[in-house]
Amino acid sequence: MSPITARSVSDLDFGAVTGRPLTPSPSAWEDEVLYFLLVDRFSDGREAGYLDLSGQVVPGATPAFEPADAGSAITSETHAAAWRAAGVGWAGGTVAGIKSKLGYLRRLGVTALWISPLLKQAHTPAGAATSYHGYAIQDFLSVDPHFGSNDELADLVAAAHAAGLRVILDVVLNHVGDVFAYDLSDPARYPSADPADPAVDPRWDGHPYPVKGWREGDGSLAAFTAEAAAAQWPDGAVFPAELHPPQTFSREGHIVNWDYPPEYLNGDFAGLKDVTHGAGAVDDYLPSPALKALTRAYCWWIAFADLDGFRLDTVKHLDRGATRFFTSVVHEFAQSIGKDRFFLVGEITGSRGDAIATMELTGLDAALGLADVQQQLAGAAAGRSDPSGYFALFRNSELIGKDSQTWLRNTVVTSYDDHDQVWKGPNKARFCADPDGLTLATAVLALNAASLGIPCIYYGSEQGLDGSGAGPYADRYIREAMFGGEFGPFRSRGRHVFDEGNQLYVRLAAVLRLRAAEPAMRRGRQYLRQISADGLRFALPWEAGQVPGILAWSRILADRELLCAINTDPAQPREVWATIDDQLHRTGEFLTLLHASSTADVGPAAQIPAARIPVEDRNGRAARLVIPPGAFAVYG
Repeated sequence: MSPITARSVSDLDFGAVTGRPLTPSPSAWEDEVLYFLLVDRFSDGREAGYLDLSGQVVPGATPAFEPADAGSAITSETHAAAWRAAGVGWAGGTVAGIKSKLGYLRRLGVTALWISPLLKQAHTPAGAATSYHGYAIQDFLSVDPHFGSNDELADLVAAAHAAGLRVILDVVLNHVGDVFAYDLSDPARYPSADPADPAVDPRWDGHPYPVKGWREGDGSLAAFTAEAAAAQWPDGAVFPAELHPPQTFSREGHIVNWDYPPEYLNGDFAGLKDVTHGAGAVDDYLPSPALKALTRAYCWWIAFADLDGFRLDTVKHLDRGATRFFTSVVHEFAQSIGKDRFFLVGEITGSRGDAIATMELTGLDAALGLADVQQQLAGAAAGRSDPSGYFALFRNSELIGKDSQTWLRNTVVTSYDDHDQVWKGPNKARFCADPDGLTLATAVLALNAASLGIPCIYYGSEQGLDGSGAGPYADRYIREAMFGGEFGPFRSRGRHVFDEGNQLYVRLAAVLRLRAAEPAMRRGRQYLRQISADGLRFALPWEAGQVPGILAWSRILADRELLCAINTDPAQPREVWATIDDQLHRTGEFLTLLHASSTADVGPAAQIPAARIPVEDRNGRAARLVIPPGAFAVYG
């Protein structure tokens, strides 16, 4: 049966998708650089003047953004309200649009695309699918038509592989979209029985709610039975058909306390409906039919689209046994078709210790959102927090016995901006929204790319996107559409930002070229270095009282040391001595400048890092660095 018409996992023809050569996994995921994009907000393929894969200029309808376009969509409150409203609906990005920008991405230096969920989204009570972000799935066997088709996804992955890029798909296992409605008319539970009454709220209380019916495609309700669900294909209820039995769902109402285990494990994400995955201890977990069906469906997507990895959403809210079942089945299936290192990275919020234990126990390859990686990384690069906090995240400890100073090298995905920014609460803002954000953008991108972990770039960071805002649905402000449309970048409309001449794009591309060329920057041990302003008194950066100032660290692989440094001061150059490894260097030898970010836009006071610097006897051995404001330099 054709994939687009499959209604059940049993309809999927595995023989048709596995009986062909498929792309093997990379040798080491720490060598990769990820780029996370929201499909709806990245590209619609209609931009004018961008460069294709071969570097040729492509004509199109949407002009390139110019500085004068900033704020053009919010010149009056009426226009601003319309721009804000556009941010909560579909913007128009497509799978074909991503394919059109593979040249842009390859020349930037990223090697793997992490794309947001793109399976068919549930319709709302009003009868329209508004979940542009992709996390409210109604049909796990079809690509949402807003994004394209199943075949277009396969075409994108094939083209990405031909261009040397991997593709990781964001997948959802914890919940489905708002595919049924609770019955809130029970007078014993809700005396007013008035849906408009704020007290009539299906919040989690540990007891299942009765269900009023499946949501049909037009917003009406059908009986909550498996037979009625089957009749709602393709736009109503939920598919595959294995999810139709009512016991598929916990039906316990939405989460209020996000830190109480029974609640966050069995409750709904607002209107999204929680799936019951099974029961039992991790070693003796009994998966539910729903978990088995969803796992089987995702295995089919691996082979159908030739995918390289999954990013598993909301791992905290899954039973560890369910996660372990999923990872085991997926890894075994991937290995059976030649993908020996199929990448499974889990979004694991919560404490560092719990996240690590979850990753180790469940078989996930890596964690995303490990403790406060984003907050610590952004704070260190901006000079707002002690960088020891960020570097300590990667140090060996009693939590788990791994090689010193390389721990988490290939098991944590690092970033500083993303589409949720949970750690910021109700006020969302990209790094570049800060007054000094653009000046320090090179520093934060370089720190992310040149420190331990698998670096991930959030779409638009290479163009300095600066979305920010507060209030209901504040996530919209950090999800600007790079291709323009009604919710364009820098509060514009109808302008795109695929500018390969942008200084930030050029600088990041240069950093990523160095990362690709230097194994030590990808796999080496990592040490935050002591610094000194006078060459006599050495201490770690904040201990030395130099805030903001130079942050220096080393990456060492065998006998190769790279001394990396950023200047977190956005206003003036800084000069320090930085400690280096005693055993790898001799007094009087010289370190050679391997990389320096451009200083063209930082004013006449900027100094270009020296091409060679001598190793001196200071605090053991040290080298004298002079780094311009917000700049990055590497010596080796």
